[in-house]
Amino acid sequence: MNSATARSLILLDEIGRGTSTYDGLSIAWAIAEHIQDRRHLGARTLFATHYHEMTQLEGLREGIRNYCVAVQERDGDVVFLRKIVPGGADRSYGIHVAKLAGLPPTVIARAQQVLAQLEQPDTTIEARPYLPEKEPPHASLPQPHPIIEEMKQIDLFSMTPLDALNRLADLQRRISPTGQDNHEK
Repeated sequence: MNSATARSLILLDEIGRGTSTYDGLSIAWAIAEHIQDRRHLGARTLFATHYHEMTQLEGLREGIRNYCVAVQERDGDVVFLRKIVPGGADRSYGIHVAKLAGLPPTVIARAQQVLAQLEQPDTTIEARPYLPEKEPPHASLPQPHPIIEEMKQIDLFSMTPLDALNRLADLQRRISPTGQDNHEK
């Protein structure tokens, strides 16, 4: 920030991470205000943060806009649509991300219990006695996506370029969140 000018493009990712929540939020908030204020800096900035409170700045400061990744929930699972849309995230998806990262189901279930306790006012987390649980040996490993397995079986050298493109289009259509071709959206 000391060498930035009003003509700078500033990219910030998770400012204040690694500190206490209030310290991190305070630092991130003050930095955002400083950068936005034309008397101090006024530079264009992309600021990625997990502090939901930061979305309030849009209503308090001119020129600040909130954007988030579009998310779709399906049968208790979350699909990140890889599309940036106006607005702030309506909630956190940390446990869903942990599940996608392949954490064991018992850890995910316990995290959901702890989260439910934390979301209740004036409650403390109940300790759970350690009881080793039997899990299937590979239950915590992420399972390969069926389309990836199918792609591994494709012999590109025995296909014409047109056949390869058609096969790729079919695979894209099958993994698209809406099931439509990208050019139809």
